[in-house]
Amino acid sequence: MGAIMNAILHVTPVLAYLLITALVFAEDALFIGFILPGETAAILGGVLASQHHLQLWLIMVLVILAAVIGDSVGYEVGRHYGPRILNLRLLKKRRQKLDAAREFLARRGGAAVFLGRFTAFFRAVMPALAGLSRMPYRRFLLFNAAGGLLWGAAAVLLGYFVGNAYLTVAKSVGHDVTLVIVGAAALAFITWRIHKHRKARRQQNLHVAAD
Repeated sequence: MGAIMNAILHVTPVLAYLLITALVFAEDALFIGFILPGETAAILGGVLASQHHLQLWLIMVLVILAAVIGDSVGYEVGRHYGPRILNLRLLKKRRQKLDAAREFLARRGGAAVFLGRFTAFFRAVMPALAGLSRMPYRRFLLFNAAGGLLWGAAAVLLGYFVGNAYLTVAKSVGHDVTLVIVGAAALAFITWRIHKHRKARRQQNLHVAAD
């Protein structure tokens, strides 16, 4: 994934638009959002817009459309192939999170579709689970569109403001110092994510052992 992100930074604007849109779409449509970094791609699109490599309004529209359409495809996949998908090896390793997502959907309905958009794992599985549960498509689309609009705009704008902040700091202290600061922050974030992932795995293993 790092190679994909690096490629986006060094391609023409047209290819950058296509890559970012494809990643956001595939995050939900292909039911593997915990592997494909749709949110990271959207934020990166905002960063590129802050550097005038992309048009802010266009990348925002593309991200929102990709999110909404990707969710709709994920819904149809879940409606037609839901039981098979639940037995995928990739999801069996995440059974505890999947059960939590199904419980959340059963308890909150459309609100779960909207709120699930803002959590990485739920964002990936909620559309298919909604289709599997036979939620009426019009109801799903309403909450899906609302979540996709808010999430897409927020992710792109976050990247845009982060990119502008970087340029402002770089003008004051220099690009080298700024890169060191950004690198340290990125390292801290990666360390935190690894620690969080390991903790979740330990809890899941304990849950399985208890069963």
